[in-house]
Amino acid sequence: MSTHFPSGLNQAEVAERRARDGYNDLAADQHRRLWQIALEVAREPMFLLLLAAGAIYFAMGDAHEAAILLGFVAIIMAVTIFQEQRTEKALEALRDLSSPRAIVIRDGEAVRIPGREVVSDDIVMLVEGDRVPADGTLLEAHELAADESMLTGESVAVAKFPGAAGGAAPEQADRVWAGTLVVRGQGLMRVTAIGSRTELGRIGKSLQEVAVGGSPLQQEIAVLTRRLAVIGVGLCLVAAALYVAFRGGWLNGLLGGITLAMSILPQEFPVILIVFLAMGARRIAREGVLTRRLNAIETLGETTVLCVDKTGTLTHNRMALAALMVDGRLLRVADLSSPETLPESYHELLEYSVLASEIEPHDPMEQAFHRFAGDCLSGTEHLHPDWDLAREYELSPELMAMSHLWRPGNGAAHVVAAKGAPEAIADLCHLPAEACAEVAAWAERMADQGLRVLGVAKAEHRGGDWPAIQHDFDFSFIGLVGLADPLREEVPAAIAECRQAGIRVVMITGDHPRTARAIAGAAGIEHDRVLTGAELGAMNAAERTRCVREVGVFARVTPQQKLLIVEALKAAGDTVAMTGDGVNDAPALKAAHIGIAMGKRGTDVAREAAALVLLDENFATIVSAVRLGRRIFANLRQAMIYVFSVHIPIVLLTILPILFGWPLVLAPMHIAFMELVIDPACSVVFEARPGSADLMRRPPRPRTERLVGTRHLLLAVTQGLLASAVVALYYHWLLAHGDGEAESRAAAFVALIVSNAAMVVSSLSSRAGLGHALGSIGRVAGLVLGATLIALVAATGLPFLAEAFRFSPPTPAAWLAAFAVGTACLIPFEAAKWLAARLSARSGE
Repeated sequence: MSTHFPSGLNQAEVAERRARDGYNDLAADQHRRLWQIALEVAREPMFLLLLAAGAIYFAMGDAHEAAILLGFVAIIMAVTIFQEQRTEKALEALRDLSSPRAIVIRDGEAVRIPGREVVSDDIVMLVEGDRVPADGTLLEAHELAADESMLTGESVAVAKFPGAAGGAAPEQADRVWAGTLVVRGQGLMRVTAIGSRTELGRIGKSLQEVAVGGSPLQQEIAVLTRRLAVIGVGLCLVAAALYVAFRGGWLNGLLGGITLAMSILPQEFPVILIVFLAMGARRIAREGVLTRRLNAIETLGETTVLCVDKTGTLTHNRMALAALMVDGRLLRVADLSSPETLPESYHELLEYSVLASEIEPHDPMEQAFHRFAGDCLSGTEHLHPDWDLAREYELSPELMAMSHLWRPGNGAAHVVAAKGAPEAIADLCHLPAEACAEVAAWAERMADQGLRVLGVAKAEHRGGDWPAIQHDFDFSFIGLVGLADPLREEVPAAIAECRQAGIRVVMITGDHPRTARAIAGAAGIEHDRVLTGAELGAMNAAERTRCVREVGVFARVTPQQKLLIVEALKAAGDTVAMTGDGVNDAPALKAAHIGIAMGKRGTDVAREAAALVLLDENFATIVSAVRLGRRIFANLRQAMIYVFSVHIPIVLLTILPILFGWPLVLAPMHIAFMELVIDPACSVVFEARPGSADLMRRPPRPRTERLVGTRHLLLAVTQGLLASAVVALYYHWLLAHGDGEAESRAAAFVALIVSNAAMVVSSLSSRAGLGHALGSIGRVAGLVLGATLIALVAATGLPFLAEAFRFSPPTPAAWLAAFAVGTACLIPFEAAKWLAARLSARSGE
């Protein structure tokens, strides 16, 4: 393929086409509009119950109270819609980020953009492993083939040729289609159709809709919701029957039943889950990790093994030529005064290193060859921009080497250049045992310095029939090249943090075992034993399962062998996160519990198979994602404990007055007021809760551990019963001491809301103790609690609001006494946490 490409569109032309045609959105519009969100919210059981209560008030002739209640309906709907929109925006941003990337030529430069920003007439570079972003016509192609099975059902890759190929090309061989996959070669295409006008758009398929089954966490939440809904319906009927039996009046009984149903309705659970996962994904994205599957967030905290590539993840991926070895003479590039002073005896080694590389390389090593050759060999006969690449022989598990067959422009014999693992190149050259040993010794000496070592060889071929395999060429050994890729500075600390967190880091690389050992030692990875891909492949499944528990470094590993490592680790009982970037990495990424694709150098195939995409390709970012994953799960658990706890006093304070003949404490509008406290606490306060300091000093969470286990339920029930007992006894005491019904109700309501706030404060910290609880009140929690207090003062102190709530404004002393009663609940809450922690430690949980 030509090294020169068209200048492409300029920015003004791009803007004009986008205004005319819109964005290249292949997927159906997944964005929910405001009216759709409002309609979904209005269908929620909670709002239907509020509307039913308002209708009953109207039927009872209390239009004023009905109007107040419907006002609450409007407020709660507004808050809920705001939260839904916030979540929808988070999900929409993730969808935009996860769309396929495209390399387009604009203003003469190649730039990588989201696929949805491609416009008609764009010039797009097609690279092996990428999805085609739009329909188009080929301008240039180099051994290009595409998998069009998603459109045609044919699994065989289709060869592609530019129109210049003439009549020999099959019909439409110069056309490429949106959504198809480039499985081989490179090319340039001009976009002819985007979005719904593509073939993919016309047949109504979508690449971006991901059908994911319910995760274990989602299933657990669904079970809890169903159970509580059944309990709520049962208690609702019981309360209504009790009211009618003890007091008469079926409308009031129905109102009491609705109040109880509202108090126990578990609509917060699924809302909490999606809010936490969506906002958690946004937080992780800010750290440099794109979440393509939301349920991967819950798995992050279970990770026991991180399998990572060396190049670009542990290292900077800034390959530079560091050493050249020819005829037993090692030259260190750092010793050269300038590139132009490279001795002539090393020119051929550098020449064939370039010839064995891609014309437009994406691999950092091949880019290093091109850069160094451009500096050293410019103006010499060792660079060949006019030669045509006739045939490529790819690297394979059987032979870790690749060759390029070139057709010189002067009609001379074809030239073959090979590069690869030193032992593979020595094998290609059929070197005698003594020479092989010498090459191996030099390779080991260079690898011990942390260099990536490759061998280079050359051959000539005459005639039109090209050999089927590389071994059929008569190769001559030229020498060795050593490339340096320094370790990222933050990696040793990140690996030490993983070790503290009980996560084992395993390095997987195609490098020489000695290079791998040197890098692993500098990074702090266990490297007593290094296992090669060949050794791994020779083992049976049982041997691999036993072996992977002990090995921290795998060298000379092919992408196909990554899958063997993942399966062996899973068989050993580990929860595996695996990084990868190539087409052949996709099976391993899909098989891992968490597949992590590279965002910059990764292919679209790898990204589609992965659950996470590492945008900056830095190992420390993976560790940050694990830390955030643990934090999100811990916060979700605390929110669930709070939700369980807070509903118990609401339920009991609805039932107990009916049973004991007290005036009712709670009506639907009181429940509506509490929803304004509970929902923000669940979706804002707990979501923003910072992680515990010891979050990465705990072992990974077992896969069998439930979000809300028995001990969490017991703690929630205990705290709820404590709050119920305190508020109910206080209300009974107020009534017994002659306080009026309306004033007693107001004071009890203050105590209930403040005990609810105390429950929030207690739940913010997983550790027992007043100091830990109060110290966990952050800015967001302070704002929500402050707003709650202001609303409570207004509802109980302002006469027109108090009347709407059936309150008589209490005196300042009575109000402060009720506040103190509610605040005092924090002490038994913390005592319950302390006792639960002691029992948990004693049982070994």
